[in-house]
Amino acid sequence: MSSVCVHGLGYIGLPTAAMLADAGHDVTGYDVNAELLDRLAAGDVPVDEPGLDTFIERALDGSLSVSSEAVAADYHLICVPTPLDGGRADLSYVEAAAETVAGVLREDDTVVLESTVPPGTTTEVVGPILEDSGLAVGAFSLAYSPETMLPGNVVAELRGNDRAVGGVDERAVERTTELYGSFVEGELRTTTDPTLCEFVKLIQNTYRDVNIALANEVAMVAADYGLDSREAIALANHHPRVDLHQPGPGVGGHCIPIDPLFLGQHSERLDLIERARAINDGMADYVTDLVAAGVGSLAGSTVAVLGVAYKGNVADARESPGLRLAEVLQTRARAATAPGVDDGTDEPSVDVRLTDPHVTDQRFALSPLDDALAGADAVVIATDHDEYAALDPTDVASRLAGDVVVDTKGLLDAAEWEAAGLRVVEL
Repeated sequence: MSSVCVHGLGYIGLPTAAMLADAGHDVTGYDVNAELLDRLAAGDVPVDEPGLDTFIERALDGSLSVSSEAVAADYHLICVPTPLDGGRADLSYVEAAAETVAGVLREDDTVVLESTVPPGTTTEVVGPILEDSGLAVGAFSLAYSPETMLPGNVVAELRGNDRAVGGVDERAVERTTELYGSFVEGELRTTTDPTLCEFVKLIQNTYRDVNIALANEVAMVAADYGLDSREAIALANHHPRVDLHQPGPGVGGHCIPIDPLFLGQHSERLDLIERARAINDGMADYVTDLVAAGVGSLAGSTVAVLGVAYKGNVADARESPGLRLAEVLQTRARAATAPGVDDGTDEPSVDVRLTDPHVTDQRFALSPLDDALAGADAVVIATDHDEYAALDPTDVASRLAGDVVVDTKGLLDAAEWEAAGLRVVEL
C-alpha cells in the first residue's frame, strides 16, 4: 500500500481520505482550517450522514491522521473547492494547493486533481505550478479524476460508481488506477487526456441542470392547463427513451448550479445551458408568485419555509433553493410596500421563518418547526426531508393563521391536506 496526502478535508476530501485509509493506505489529511483539524483530532466528525461519521471515525482510529502541514507522499490528491466568482471559476484554492504540493513533491510521486474545474486546468494551471518544484511533468505523474458521489450515500458511491481517470501519459494513468483500484468497485474509465475528464465531469452535471430546467418549465406550462405536472412526467417517463427529472424550487448544492458555467470559461458558445440556469434560478420567483396568489399580499404576511438543505435528508445548505426563496420573498414584499410608507425600521415587510431538522448552521437564523408554523399565513415545502412527508396536516392547520401550503417537492398527499382545511398548491 502507498502513502497518500489528501489536500483539503471538506465534503470530498475527508470521505476520500477515510476511504483510502480503509483500503489500507497510510493517509495524511492536510487542511488549513485549524478548528476543523482540532475537531477531527478529538474524534468529532462534522458530518451529518448516517454511517459516514462512524466510517470516518474508524479511519481516524486507524491509518488516517490529520495535519496542518503537507507531507511528502507517494500520492497527492487535491480536493479543494472551486467557487463561482462573477460567472467564472475561482481557481485560487486549486492554485494554492498545487503550490503546497510543489513544496514537498518528489520524483515518481503522483498528483491527482479531483476538484471540479474548467477544461484545461490540470495541464495549463496545476502542471506549471507543480513544475516550480524543479521537476518536470513526466518526472512526476499528473492526472485528473473527478468524484461523482451524492450526499446521503457517500460511502457506497465512492466505492461503487464508475470513475474517469485522465493522466497526462500512460504512466500517470497506470499510477492513478493503481490507487483508485484499491477501493473502487466500479469501472475505471481511462484516457491520456485530463482535459477530456474535466469536460466529462462538467457535462454530467450540466445534463442534470438542463433536465431539471425542462421539468420546471413543464411544471409551469402544465399549471396553465390545470394539469398535474408530476403525473404528466410520470406518464411521459414510461416511454423507453424519455427520462424527465422532477420540478422543484430551484437547484442547489455545489455542483449542479455551478459546474455548467465552468463550460463557458474558455468558450462563448453557451446558449441552452445558460437559459437552463436562468430557468432554475428563476423558480424562486415563480414559487413567490404562488405564495403571493395564495395570501393576497406578501407585505405584512408570515411565510414558513420548510427546508434550507438543498436536498432531502442531508445538512448541506450550499446554494440552497430555500434560502434563495426567502430572499426573493423579502425583496418582493418590500417592493410591494406602498411608496412613502416608512415604519421606522429596516425590517422586511414579510416575516420569513426558516426551519430545517438537519441544518444546524445558525447563520441562517433557523427556527424550530413549531415556532415557524405558529401563526403563519403560508407554508412552503422547499426540501423533501422525510420529516416533512410525515407531518400531520390537521396539526399543521391548527398552528397556522392562514391556509396556504405550497408543495414544491411533490411530497404531500394533497387530498389529505385539503381535507384538513388547507389549500395545497403543487409544482
